[in-house]
Amino acid sequence: MKKFLAIFMARNKEFFKDTGTLIWVILFPIVMITGLSLALSDNNKPLYKIGIIGTYNESADFFQTKYLQYINYDSEDEAILKLSHHQIDFLINIHKNEYWMNSDSSKGYIVEKLFEITGYSQSFIKHIVTGKAIRYVDWVFPGVIAMNIMMNSLFGVGFVIVRYRKNGVLKRLKATPLNSFEFITGQIFSRLFIVVTINSFVFLICNLFLKFVIVGSLFNMLLITILGSFCHISLGLLFSCRFKSEELANGVINLVSWPMMMFSGIWFSLEGAPSILSKIANIFPLTHFVTALRKIMLEGASLTGVINHIIILVVMSVVFLISGSYLFKWDEN
Repeated sequence: MKKFLAIFMARNKEFFKDTGTLIWVILFPIVMITGLSLALSDNNKPLYKIGIIGTYNESADFFQTKYLQYINYDSEDEAILKLSHHQIDFLINIHKNEYWMNSDSSKGYIVEKLFEITGYSQSFIKHIVTGKAIRYVDWVFPGVIAMNIMMNSLFGVGFVIVRYRKNGVLKRLKATPLNSFEFITGQIFSRLFIVVTINSFVFLICNLFLKFVIVGSLFNMLLITILGSFCHISLGLLFSCRFKSEELANGVINLVSWPMMMFSGIWFSLEGAPSILSKIANIFPLTHFVTALRKIMLEGASLTGVINHIIILVVMSVVFLISGSYLFKWDEN
C-alpha cells in the first residue's frame, strides 16, 4: 500500500506541476462548450436563406417575415450560381427590381409565395434558374480533406519534433554536420510530400465511387492543396520549436485544431453565421484553405477568384515558417 500511495502521489504531483497540461485540461472543454453554444444553440433558426443584392427596406412586410435569413452579395453571378446549387433559396436584386427563384427548389417555391403574398413582388421582374442541389457529400468533402491535411500536418511535424527533442534525438542530430535549416526544410518537404500524396489518393478513390461534382480545375485544386498543406505544416513547426513535453504539445495542438475543425466551415456554411463567429473563423488558415478548395471544386472559381485566400495562406505560411525557424531549439536547455 505504501508503494501504491507513493506512485499515486508522485503521479498526481507530476501532473499538477505541469501547468501547461493542467491549463489545457481545464480550458479546452470551456472553449469547446462556449463555441458550440454560440454556433448551435439558436432555437429560432431561419428556415429559408434569401440572397440580397443592394440595400433593402427592413420595414417592408416581406422583410419582417420571421425565419427568413438575408445574406448580402456583391456579385450577381455568384449569387445566381449559389441559387442554382440550392445553397440559397431565393435571390432579390433591389437595384434592378428583379428576383430569381430555382424551379427545382421546393423551398424557393414557398419563398416566392411569401414574396407574392406580402405584395412586395408587384414591381419586380421574375427570372427562373434551374439546377439540382449539390449533395452534402460533395459540399463537405473539400472540408474533410482539408481537415485531414491539417491534422496530419500539425501532429506529423509538431508532435514528432517534440518527441525527438524529449528523447534526445535532436541533441544527437545537433552534433552532426546537419544544421537547423536543413533539418527543418527536410521535415517540411517530407511531410508535404506525404500529406499531398496520401490525400490525392484518397480523393481519387472516393471520387471513383461517389462521383463528386467537380466544376473547377483539378490542377488548381492541387495547387491550393499544396499551399494549404505547406501553411499547416509551417504552423506545426511553430508548435514544435520550443516544447519539450509531449503532453503539452498535444494539448496545444488540440486547443488550436479543434476550434478550427468546428468553426472553419467544414461541417456547416459560414454564410449568415453570427458576425463574431465569422471574424473568429477568418483567423484560422483552415477557413481559407477550405473556402478556396470548395470554390474551385464546386463553383469553378479560377485562382484569381480565390486570390484573397491565396494571399492570406502565403502570408501565414511565411510568418509561421520564419517564427518557427527563429525560435527553434535543438534540445531542452
